[in-house]
Amino acid sequence: MTRRGFLALGATTTAAATLALTGPPPSPAAAAPANSAAWFARPRREVRPMVRWWWPDAHVDPAEIRREVDQLADAGFGGAEIAAVHHSIRDKSVLDPAGHGWGTPAWNAAVEAALDQAGRRGLGIDLTIGPSWPAAVPSITPESEAACKELAHGSVAVAAGVTYTGAVPPPAVDGRPERTLLLVQAARTEPAHSTRDETGLDPASVREVPVTGGTITWTAPDEGDWLLIAYWERGSGQRPESGPHTAPESYVVDHFSRAGTQAVIDFWESELLTPAVRRLLGRAGGALFEDSIEIETDALPWTPGLTEEFGRRRGYPLASILPVVLLADEDPVFAYDAALTRHARKDYWDTVSELFNEHHFTALRDWAHSIGLRLRAQPYGLRTDAIEAAAILDVPEGESLGFKNLDDYRCLAGGRDLAGREVLSCEAGAYQGGAYTTTWKTLLRTMGGAYAAGLNQTVLHGFSYADAPGAAWPGFAAFTPYDGTAGYAESWGPRQPTWDHITDISGYFARIHLIMRQGVPRADVAVLRQTGYTKTGLGASWFTASGVPTGWTHQFVSGPLLDLPTARVSDGRLGRPAYKALFVEGDKFYAGKCTMPTGVARRLLAYADAGLPVVLLGDWRAATVPGVARDGADERLRALLADLLARPSVRMVATAAEVPGALAALGVRPDVRYATPSTLLTMRRVAGRVDYYYLCNGKHQENPKPPVTAIDHEVTLARTAPDGVPYLLDPWTGRAERIARYAEEAGGDLRLRVALQPGQARIVAIGRPGLFGVPAAGRAHAVTTDADLVRFDGEHLVVRAGSAGVRTTTLSDGRAVTAEIGPLPSPVEPGSWRLTVQDRGPEGFVRSVTLDRLVPWSEIPELADASGVGTYTTVVTVEGAAYLELGEVTDTCRVRVNGRRLDPVDQLHPVVDLGPHLRRGENTIQVEVATPLGNRLRVSDPAVYGGLARRPYGLLGPVRLVPYGEARIR
Repeated sequence: MTRRGFLALGATTTAAATLALTGPPPSPAAAAPANSAAWFARPRREVRPMVRWWWPDAHVDPAEIRREVDQLADAGFGGAEIAAVHHSIRDKSVLDPAGHGWGTPAWNAAVEAALDQAGRRGLGIDLTIGPSWPAAVPSITPESEAACKELAHGSVAVAAGVTYTGAVPPPAVDGRPERTLLLVQAARTEPAHSTRDETGLDPASVREVPVTGGTITWTAPDEGDWLLIAYWERGSGQRPESGPHTAPESYVVDHFSRAGTQAVIDFWESELLTPAVRRLLGRAGGALFEDSIEIETDALPWTPGLTEEFGRRRGYPLASILPVVLLADEDPVFAYDAALTRHARKDYWDTVSELFNEHHFTALRDWAHSIGLRLRAQPYGLRTDAIEAAAILDVPEGESLGFKNLDDYRCLAGGRDLAGREVLSCEAGAYQGGAYTTTWKTLLRTMGGAYAAGLNQTVLHGFSYADAPGAAWPGFAAFTPYDGTAGYAESWGPRQPTWDHITDISGYFARIHLIMRQGVPRADVAVLRQTGYTKTGLGASWFTASGVPTGWTHQFVSGPLLDLPTARVSDGRLGRPAYKALFVEGDKFYAGKCTMPTGVARRLLAYADAGLPVVLLGDWRAATVPGVARDGADERLRALLADLLARPSVRMVATAAEVPGALAALGVRPDVRYATPSTLLTMRRVAGRVDYYYLCNGKHQENPKPPVTAIDHEVTLARTAPDGVPYLLDPWTGRAERIARYAEEAGGDLRLRVALQPGQARIVAIGRPGLFGVPAAGRAHAVTTDADLVRFDGEHLVVRAGSAGVRTTTLSDGRAVTAEIGPLPSPVEPGSWRLTVQDRGPEGFVRSVTLDRLVPWSEIPELADASGVGTYTTVVTVEGAAYLELGEVTDTCRVRVNGRRLDPVDQLHPVVDLGPHLRRGENTIQVEVATPLGNRLRVSDPAVYGGLARRPYGLLGPVRLVPYGEARIR
């Protein structure tokens, strides 16, 4: 255990005060003033976590719906997203989509009950755009104008000089039988352009071939081998996941056309927005939600009118490049030379992206506003600009399952922040195969880094309705069983033993959200991404691998964001996040080539003239426009870039290793600095004259390699107010205290020592004395010490140490003071425990055992397959203050001392300061541990869960009481 440093547990914690502050959250009208003690300890409803609330369509009881709203409110959640999802139900005949499907009167009655009860309890309710995902409605068929479309191709070879007479080649990939012929072309094959999977074509040879009555008569030229290529437009026939949800069945809408989006709007207006729902949305409505855009086609994603839109937007005919954008089973079919193929595909997908963001997200957002809702969505899954979409959406959302790199979040955060929006959400905790075995520790470690990347809303995946036709104990769960075995995590709720401790978890999330929504965000550098994809795992050169480990922060922006009215330079900083520099590198999604639209180059030139430092990686003197160049576009781009490179605030470097030197030469340095590379992740927000820093020791991975280890080093933080003093805010307890040991650097920054265990997070605020209800302390503070900890005790400074001896502390007024810590007893390891377990299985039982050493329940015969809540009781004799180190615990825990429940325990580092609660002599310590359900399910439902390994549940330790002493030094 590392106790040295300012993040050691505070000795001023008292159980009574904490319990008073961590009760039910206040109503919006009663919310505490910002930066008060209650403001942080009891966050308002709007910042509390949400759940994805899975219903088995309308097989729900409105009375149970109301009970579940109450359960969520009592557990400290701020809202729920209603979703019709039932992947676990394999026998679809029990679903009755006509009577109990999505959008039926039974569905609407349940939604009305949820909204009404949520309004009474102060919760917000989000509504998914359709049943399951992607967006679909039952009012269309695959052949409807509004339905999802694809462009399939067929081809036939024709030798030189040979005449082909016959039918138009049918689609090479099976699909819907109804189809419309768009075009037939001929093209000469060019082996030099072929790849392992693509047939090379000569672009100059491509020509249209006439068709008469479904028949082609065409003679190939005398040179080379030729192909006739037919293009067929047809409906994809895609349906939402795990249907049927409706009768008639729903089909996925065209996400690239106005007609597709209008079909969604029309169905809602006519079938879902009953008078009661419309009225209740005003009380409890939150957002309309759309899941990730998982359009599944067998051929090229398409929309009617794309040919005309492409010509209007790109300035040349789509037909000229159509062969090389074709897809069959998601793979490209034909290719021109590598450069032209790359540029052509870029033009096609940029056009699709523009149509998607305009016709789908923008139209849906505007309609959602008209009915009093925001639009929240996961803007990825297609080859579209998710960064731009994040600026369009009211609430962009990512996911912990698919986002394996924090830069995936930073893409969405860049769009959100440059557009001036507040919330970045996350679908959190979907682990494949993790049903009923996922621990909160796993989730907390996964999510810790995401908050440092800009996340500030957590939507747990998820909370299942209590029951469904055919569901076995412990009730309906949307994603388990999955293909006959343990499915995706997790069905949180009262069925889970750890729900007994849920207010500790929800309070932790809420306090982080609260801080991460204060004021405005700050990031050191904007990284210009030429193609705005996310959920790719691709980071930024140098910054991701080398910059972040030394304190740098960055976000991604794409070209369209630079046209926002907020994307302006002021005092040498760009936009609301006040980026200190703009970093530009080649397009990682198109062979890393240096490409840039001329409009973006003009914008960069204006930024440089306004004083914004710009660093370009690569040889930009030979850059090209990203699409097919026309009318001297490349030459115009290079002239603009030559002007840009001549500006004094611009540097071009050849290698990533030169990036930090270029930034230093331009006078750019990060807000957070530390000398030795570290796994510390940070995010800064500024509210007026108060700085908030979120600090986390972690990565966004379930099992990172190499693993995260404890950190203990100095960190320098920039501050806004020259007289600001630092505070430590604990997201577990809700407490704030003045930091007593820090140094002020010449430039006004503060240097602190940070000690964090893997996954652990804390918040530092820097502002005027007296914030957060903390009394203003004396002027002098500690700068250095050889004690484990220095803390304020009112006007006084107190040092703490775990061993006897004289401790020397240097104060900010220059004095060196000493204090002696007297003899301390050795650490105490309890010799025996009384364990009482309440099993939460289908039969349930209560068992008590006496342990002379701590072992997992799996090694106790009568508890080997138990899942539930265990209470460990021991009596220890102590002579003074001590820390309680719990060691390893699975999963959540709470602590009582002499009958008094203490502050919530940091579940990632379960060390509790018992100083104020121990009395000399005998003390009774109780540790309550709650487990997942997996061990019980592996024996109660072996057909599904029998393959799970028996997990080591309980308090595993080692448990120690580690004495410490204190002495006043001022």
